[in-house]
Amino acid sequence: MKAMFGLVSLLVVLAIVGLLAVKQLRSAAPSVAAGSTSSATAAATAGVALPNIAASGTVREQSQQIQRKVQDDVAKALQQGVEARKDTPEQ
Repeated sequence: MKAMFGLVSLLVVLAIVGLLAVKQLRSAAPSVAAGSTSSATAAATAGVALPNIAASGTVREQSQQIQRKVQDDVAKALQQGVEARKDTPEQ
């Protein structure tokens, strides 16, 4: 009888912990999506343009898109620097 009571108690506790875990995971998922919109709002307020990434595709494809965007931006910034130095007279 004592063993049966212990087993039932263990199952009840396990069920409660499982329900709490599911509830916690469900409440955490929307906050991740909301965090990305708040990041976009914060970036726009600071005057920073976030890269426009396609929502579809794999993580690898999205990573490659971001890398290409950064490479293009760096090349553009370097070209602007070269042009600016051409416009200024030598000292």
